[in-house]
Amino acid sequence: MELLVMIDACRRASARTITAVIPYFGYARADRKTQGRESIAAKLVANLITEAGTNRVLACDLHSSQAMGYFDIFVDHVYGQPVILDYLASKMLSPNDIVVVSPDVGGVARARSFAKKLSDAPLAIVDKRRQGHNVSEVMNLIGDVKGKVAVLVDDIIDTAGTIASAAALLQEEGAKAVYACCTHAVFSPPAIERLSGGLFQEVIITNTVPVSEKNFFPQLTVLSVANLLAETIWRVHGDGSVSSIFL
Repeated sequence: MELLVMIDACRRASARTITAVIPYFGYARADRKTQGRESIAAKLVANLITEAGTNRVLACDLHSSQAMGYFDIFVDHVYGQPVILDYLASKMLSPNDIVVVSPDVGGVARARSFAKKLSDAPLAIVDKRRQGHNVSEVMNLIGDVKGKVAVLVDDIIDTAGTIASAAALLQEEGAKAVYACCTHAVFSPPAIERLSGGLFQEVIITNTVPVSEKNFFPQLTVLSVANLLAETIWRVHGDGSVSSIFL
């Protein structure tokens, strides 16, 4: 609502163009009907932002790329991957020891892209079946993680049920260390308890969602996407290429 009010204020002040920079488009998760009488909130919010007078949207790591199609205006979709990849590179992990893991089948494309940029690391997949909202059950592992440093990659950590269950499975399968990486740290209870319980060597997130001090724990690393968004804004208004940032 605050965003819509600001957009309306800019429009009424005769702004030539209005770009909404949305680091975390929270409603992107409600992008389809999974059962009857369910709202597609991503489309609803896209309509509200458009009708308020926005000319362009800059969003970071939408839950699924199809959400870009819900907007009838230009959408620049950027990814938090480069920030996390640069940090992992600074840790000097041996490429031969790393395996990138998708915590569910739906995130395979994201994990494959991440693995390719991380020294073309091998890929593993956790087969998980969800039994209800925010309740998940890990079934089995596709791939080999024994003696490896497993890097779990996801776009959102909400209650951390999925990623914590995946980490427990990876340890059972012989992974010597487990890192969790995500762009959006929503951290709904009991996420902090699950993430700080000793399953993870490190939990690497970005600041697209502000993390309050009470939610900090020793294994948590927060990376800034400020430079990434600033570079994208600069290129958008200079008519430069946004996609080349991620090549």
